[in-house]
Amino acid sequence: MTTAGTLNPRLQDIVDDFDALSGQEKLQLLLEFSAELPPLPERFAEHRDLLEAVPECQSPLFLAVEVGDDGTVHLFFDAPPEAPTTRGFASILYSGLDGLSAAEILATPPEFTHLARAAGPGQPASAARHGGHAGPDQAPGPGAVQLS
Repeated sequence: MTTAGTLNPRLQDIVDDFDALSGQEKLQLLLEFSAELPPLPERFAEHRDLLEAVPECQSPLFLAVEVGDDGTVHLFFDAPPEAPTTRGFASILYSGLDGLSAAEILATPPEFTHLARAAGPGQPASAARHGGHAGPDQAPGPGAVQLS
């Protein structure tokens, strides 16, 4: 189930890519996104206090948002290499939303996090502790993505 017509074309392409894959292939694509997350620019890397922590993630995830003079929104994420699924989810958001206007980003349906279907096969044991829902630093069950 996708949200054709409601997601911006870049996000829709990402959702379609995941929809076309099986469980293990989805996990591999998520890991590929993880490797593509751009590093922080120096102004944030040297001043990490400018980043906001994303609460409720087991793995540390930090975010900064800037709006350019032209209204373009730029996203900056930081997640450790030891948390590849967290990095992968951040990279999906970066790839799908960076460079859009605030209005375009705000038009993203909230259920996108459940529709992205970037999950690997099965749920980890830790998902059971969270009512069957894995967090962004865990491989969620099939058909669901939990992005903090």
